[in-house]
Amino acid sequence: QVQLVESGGGLVQAGGSLRLSCAVSGWSFSTYAMGWFRRAPGKEREFVAAVTWSSSNTYYADSVKGRFTISRDNAKNTMYLQMNVLKPEDTAVYYCAAGRSAVGNLRGQSYYDYWGRGTQVTVSS
Repeated sequence: QVQLVESGGGLVQAGGSLRLSCAVSGWSFSTYAMGWFRRAPGKEREFVAAVTWSSSNTYYADSVKGRFTISRDNAKNTMYLQMNVLKPEDTAVYYCAAGRSAVGNLRGQSYYDYWGRGTQVTVSS
């Protein structure tokens, strides 16, 4: 059974940092593209960042570019999101996702086959 479990969320002051982790099990993690999405209160879920299976390509939303870094450790079956210079507008539930296809738009939610349940990130001003 495929499982994705996020961790590392919490409460942090503006300007602070957090590192989210996404532990995966149940399939060949190293062959899947992975992504992070978030849903802020009252808003639709949106793309944050994505990484290809080999880490050769990474993608970021403009709103987080230069502040967030996505990475993965295929040996540990884990993906990470390092979030620096956090802002109150980064407050959201963060979800990790996995996609099996060799082609597709990693910025789009429809690309992904599996999702975690999310972890809450709250940034206070």
